[in-house]
Amino acid sequence: MKHMLERNIENFIGCDAAYDDASIVLFGAPYDSTTSYRPGTRFGSRAIRSESFGLETYSPYQDRDLCDMKVFDSGDLELSMGSSAITLGLIAERCATILDDGKLPFMIGGEHLVTLGAFREVFRRYPDVHVIHFDAHTDLRDEYLGVELSHACVIRRCHDLTGDGRIHQFGIRSGDRSEFRWADEGHTELHRFDFSGLKECVAAIGDSPVYFTIDLDVLDPSIFPGTGTPEAGGVGFRELLDAIFTVCGSCRIVGCDVNELCPPYDQSGVSTAVACKVVREFLLSLGNTEH
Repeated sequence: MKHMLERNIENFIGCDAAYDDASIVLFGAPYDSTTSYRPGTRFGSRAIRSESFGLETYSPYQDRDLCDMKVFDSGDLELSMGSSAITLGLIAERCATILDDGKLPFMIGGEHLVTLGAFREVFRRYPDVHVIHFDAHTDLRDEYLGVELSHACVIRRCHDLTGDGRIHQFGIRSGDRSEFRWADEGHTELHRFDFSGLKECVAAIGDSPVYFTIDLDVLDPSIFPGTGTPEAGGVGFRELLDAIFTVCGSCRIVGCDVNELCPPYDQSGVSTAVACKVVREFLLSLGNTEH
């Protein structure tokens, strides 16, 4: 008998389509066991879902409404906090179910390591896939304190699959010197500090499939303090939205995620509100994308 996902009791606002009707499927990956500084991103996906009801479904930025889309929210996965390998396998399984049914997986983390679970499954189906990566951090360490499955290594692990020429990083302003040098040797296309070169990048990618991952700490901490490793000098909210619109308006997105909201470090709730709006605008910008 075919496995069928059931709708989550509390869904992201406007994401209440039936599974069979949906073109996009949300799921949460509440995991932060490799966090090296401030833990708590495991609470991010639940907070985004709950606080989304402070938003409207309509976006004045895009003149689009989530009520006009078919998005299904399958809720948070139950993950193994003691094993990154098991956790990544569970994420891959959920991603496989969604892809097998011809739908677009949209994951909400969680720490950034969760991207690897989804990306492995996307790569298995689309071996020519590119990665577009928005982040404050390089995430290119080969290991961190002896651990290869770490949030500090996630893009390096993606590179293990793709090889050179298919990872495109933007907003990067923090990392070990060796990571920047490794990227500059041609292993990744790394753009420091902002989104300069993004339009040229997506034009060069063309019709190739794209996995799009957004670490919310790409935003300046004055806008988004509620994250595990805040880094001064980030981009603004409108800059991020415009960059999302550029990617989703031009690229064939086959998988995506938003991660690294850490609600305990912003008691005002502003960071969660920002994350909710990013997710809404991201979803709406996918509305015209061919999957």
